[in-house]
Amino acid sequence: MTDKIVVITGGSRGIGRATALAAAARGYRVVVGYASNRKAADEVVAAIMAGNGKAIAVKCDVGEESDIVDLFKQADQFGTLAALVNNGGIVGKSGVRVDEMSAERIQRVMAVNVTGSILCAREAVKRMSTRHGGKGGVIVNLSSVAAKLGAPNTYVDYAASKGAIDSFTIGLGYEVASEGIRVAGIRPGLIDTEIHASGGEPDRHHRLAHLVPMKRVGTADEIANAIVWLMSDDASYVTSAILDVSGGR
Repeated sequence: MTDKIVVITGGSRGIGRATALAAAARGYRVVVGYASNRKAADEVVAAIMAGNGKAIAVKCDVGEESDIVDLFKQADQFGTLAALVNNGGIVGKSGVRVDEMSAERIQRVMAVNVTGSILCAREAVKRMSTRHGGKGGVIVNLSSVAAKLGAPNTYVDYAASKGAIDSFTIGLGYEVASEGIRVAGIRPGLIDTEIHASGGEPDRHHRLAHLVPMKRVGTADEIANAIVWLMSDDASYVTSAILDVSGGR
């Protein structure tokens, strides 16, 4: 066990939860950021501690800058930041066309998925960059294959937010490559998590599984395994890169 920590936004459920457990198994102290479900976050912390790991849960709505600043301040008291996983994200109601979307919906999706990720990265760079006296680190941004497919008649705003994350991943990676920080992205495909339920279509991933060349949905663990690989020294020459983990979709 070291004092290296990873901050994971949206860490209480789905891909975030699986990543928290996988990172803890590899010796990281884990800061589990969660928006509202304290019980789920506490369960992740308990599972990590049961395996002799170290973890804390911190409430953080990544759509709010003050929450993000507080998240990293609490992380500072827990260890040395080595990695950030920008996993926190939302979708609006599924099946809504652009000509039916409200400004409020679009602004909220962008605030959480795009602005929140950039602000989290800002705080991570301040701590990890050798330019600021840091020891380097890794930032992994969660995108989506929706960034390539566009999600027409479903949630184009979400797809657009993930397209922005792809651009941000590439640009930030170039910006901090000489400062000891690697930046990479993951584009999950149809994954068995609760995000589709939050959009009002809980069975969407299974309904569309036939469109995947591998003919199945993926698991949160399969995404987590890719994330912790990118965090590891095995990926030491990888930056400004985006990995599709989508069964070929």
